[in-house]
Amino acid sequence: MENKKGISTETIWEFALLIMIFGLGIMLFRQIQPFISGILGALTLYILLRKPCFRLSEKTGRPTLSASIILICTILFIVIPLSLLVWFIIAKLQQVNWNTGDILAPAMQTVDIIKDKTGIDLISEKNIAFIAGKVTALGQSVINGIGDFFINIAAALIVLFFLLTGGKRMEEYLSSIIPMKNINKKETIERVNVMVKSNAIGIPMLALIQGIIAWTGYMFFGVPNAFLSAFLTGLCSVVPIVGTTIVWIPLSIYFAAAGLWGKAIGLLLFGTIFISQSDNLFRFILQKKLADTHPLITISGVVIGLPLFGFIGIIFGPLLVSLFLLFIDMFRKEYLSGAEEEKQDNG
Repeated sequence: MENKKGISTETIWEFALLIMIFGLGIMLFRQIQPFISGILGALTLYILLRKPCFRLSEKTGRPTLSASIILICTILFIVIPLSLLVWFIIAKLQQVNWNTGDILAPAMQTVDIIKDKTGIDLISEKNIAFIAGKVTALGQSVINGIGDFFINIAAALIVLFFLLTGGKRMEEYLSSIIPMKNINKKETIERVNVMVKSNAIGIPMLALIQGIIAWTGYMFFGVPNAFLSAFLTGLCSVVPIVGTTIVWIPLSIYFAAAGLWGKAIGLLLFGTIFISQSDNLFRFILQKKLADTHPLITISGVVIGLPLFGFIGIIFGPLLVSLFLLFIDMFRKEYLSGAEEEKQDNG
């Protein structure tokens, strides 16, 4: 049946159903937004653990028991160690005085010493205050994000259990509604697996390694707020090209301006040889097993992910950008390539 404008009733109902789906989807997303990090974490763990769970399920013949065993192992070997690490970070960050004046003090001393000795004013106090304010806001944001960590861990474990028990059915259902050819579906699944492993394992591991190496050096050379500086060094490891130099080069300049040339040269050598080269070494090792994510994807993902998901956005921001680019590539292969070939055949 068609109306006067030639639009069938079936088409009208189809559009109405799509509107209801999107409307309800937006409402549901707003309600679960506080737990989005936990849900994303569950999806990530599911992608990493699906194969062991499926193999165990085939051996036991009991999917629920297999999912329970995998979940217990996840709690023992991932959640508990990670929670202890986060608890340690919270304890250390709470000991740090986030007073802007205290954060400004080393930078202001450096500027004053250089100005007295050379007459050159490197940067105005107003600009330094602006930078310190941003650092303070970042630190408080990280603490707030870590505060929600344990709530999202509980949500992730609940969602992960149901994903593991009904994973195959869920994958079959999603495969049936994705509008693309089977060969593109297979490629998509493979690329998603590689990207998840690259972002969820590679980025935090590199940040942790560089943070620990930097912390040992900062403690040895007597850097003020050594833990905070090491924590920022680990975060800056995701920044391409400059990376951790954002932190340890200013610290070296601070020591030099204070006349502590031994510490300045020592920290500069330590940063160049150990901190920076550890990034190259471990990134090279990880890239043999994980995907080589483009630096622009990493930095843009971190910038986007932190406001969306808080601290855990360091992992999921680059993943979302990678997925966005993947979907564009899928659309090109699925629809645009066929149209171009058809035009060439007709021409």
